Amino acid sequence: MIWDNAKQNVAITLEFRSPVHRVCLSRERIVVALQNSVHIYRFSSTPEKLSVFETADNPNGLCCLGSKLVAFPGRTPGQVQMVELEKGNVSIIPAHGTPLRAMELSPDGEILATASETGTLIRLFSTTNSARIGELRRGVDPAIIYSIAISPDSTMLAVTSDKSTLHIFDLPYVVAHSRSGSMTSERPHRNSNNFSTTGNAEESNNQKWGILGKIPLLPRVFSDVYSFTSAHFETDDEPQTDLGKKAIMPIPGIPGGKPRKGVIGWKDEYTLIVIGAGRDGRWEKFILGEGEDGKRHLVRNGWKRYLGS
Repeated sequence: MIWDNAKQNVAITLEFRSPVHRVCLSRERIVVALQNSVHIYRFSSTPEKLSVFETADNPNGLCCLGSKLVAFPGRTPGQVQMVELEKGNVSIIPAHGTPLRAMELSPDGEILATASETGTLIRLFSTTNSARIGELRRGVDPAIIYSIAISPDSTMLAVTSDKSTLHIFDLPYVVAHSRSGSMTSERPHRNSNNFSTTGNAEESNNQKWGILGKIPLLPRVFSDVYSFTSAHFETDDEPQTDLGKKAIMPIPGIPGGKPRKGVIGWKDEYTLIVIGAGRDGRWEKFILGEGEDGKRHLVRNGWKRYLGS
């Protein structure tokens, strides 16, 4: 149901034969993600169904809607489908070898970030030509990625996981390839430690690891790009019921019946909010600033409960 707040009534109702996992809205489109399909409508008083796409199992309702395209899982686990909203052209990206866990489109629409159920890497793709333009390492051990969010100016990426850690990465250049194959840089870099092409990535890693980054047989982990700062956030326990401390009331329509944790929201380029879903449900505020050592640090600035007493 789509609510018209000005008229204080339900303006549009769409019915489906299976649970709705996510809805994305813009002024022109309504995108509905189900378990094995994505439905795209024209946003009007009487919505017109424009297309339906089959997907692999999508229990988390993964779907990203931008001004020019929409992205969601492909038919094969680990793949991404990108659809141009105006022309309807479809691009398939073989993003991961295991099912997708999270994805996010940058505010400027230039970068698509994805993570799989393994949870060790976040991969970055150019929406212009579907090329992989970067790879960010969250950690070495497998983890459940809770949320991916890109800053309003599309220069940083934040990610949370069940390790109770919020990581912040610099994003590489947005490298756009024209139809003729030429390469152009779309925006300046934040600092010299980032990367845009393979050469710059190698240079950055050599700066970070010194002689270690030049040894060809060294494990791949030594050549990955890590976050420039991180901070702990509260995951807390699950919400409790009146039946007892160990009883958990499942939430219909959510995989496993558990609410989402670690959801990230960028307030501005220097402020993030992380929303938890525990017994003492709270949101936490983090500030990104530069310390006396000249490095950027992430500091928790405050928190507030929104559930419980």
